[in-house]
Amino acid sequence: MIITTDKKFIKAPFVNECEIENVVINNYEYIFGPSSIYLPKALIKTGDGGGTIPDGFAIDLASKKWYLVEAELIQHSVWSHIAPQVTKQMIASQQIITKKILQDLAVEIYQKDDITKEKFGELGIKEINIRKLLSEILEKEPIVGVPIDSISNDLRDWARTLKYSVKLWVITKYVEFNNPKNIAYEFPEEFKPELDTEEEIIESNAKTGRISRSDVGLLDLINSKLLKINQKLTMNYKPRSGGAQKKYNAFVLENGSIELLDKVYPSPSYAALAAIQDAGSDRKTVNGWTSWKTEDGKVISELRDKISIAEL
Repeated sequence: MIITTDKKFIKAPFVNECEIENVVINNYEYIFGPSSIYLPKALIKTGDGGGTIPDGFAIDLASKKWYLVEAELIQHSVWSHIAPQVTKQMIASQQIITKKILQDLAVEIYQKDDITKEKFGELGIKEINIRKLLSEILEKEPIVGVPIDSISNDLRDWARTLKYSVKLWVITKYVEFNNPKNIAYEFPEEFKPELDTEEEIIESNAKTGRISRSDVGLLDLINSKLLKINQKLTMNYKPRSGGAQKKYNAFVLENGSIELLDKVYPSPSYAALAAIQDAGSDRKTVNGWTSWKTEDGKVISELRDKISIAEL
């Protein structure tokens, strides 16, 4: 249950798969990251011509990874529904014609959408190099991305035995008590999957004691003496729509939160989002770990990469 000053929200089931699918489409950056773009449904085919239509595709420009997206409900059987459907989709997604279709869709979105252009621009990707970058990303094996309302033991076991990387994100629906038309959806913090087989394999093989980057917060950097309390962080931002570039100063607080413009934010990404919206952007997400820098020019994501279990 979620309780506000005068309202209560209780957990509720999704009406159908279409509902969770639409929630993912409208909020994909909260799952695949602020540097991601989302491609709509497209008919793709296996080598023998078997057609299939995934719920969509996501490309994370920052990590240079791409996802075959299949939004699901836990009520659907893993063995008779999810597993055979995803298997067919994965085979079809790796056909040459499929990758050409996806590349063309991504370029079309870039040409029509200013926010997508901004995402490419933030990463220093020039328009002339877009197809080359997309080709490099799509040459890799896709990740099976499954936003779902809950995760069963069978789903975990299936994901861990699949030869492809699988990421499962849990999305929870809440409705206001006695007012079911008022709906809220809960997404994972910092885009973190509930299950990430890629991360599990890396940790198992390396045995270095390192923890996932998504588990590291500013408080860990303070405790590891990589950041200091009250240390100043800076970021510059200029909206693509126009206007002067603005410089923002934020300060690291003792509890690992960030003070910016006389307000306190629990994470670098929320603080960065507040900054770019103050500058006039209508972006919904931004990666604060790659936006904020120390005064000597180090991006705080570089500091995060130094953290390991042994250091905590």
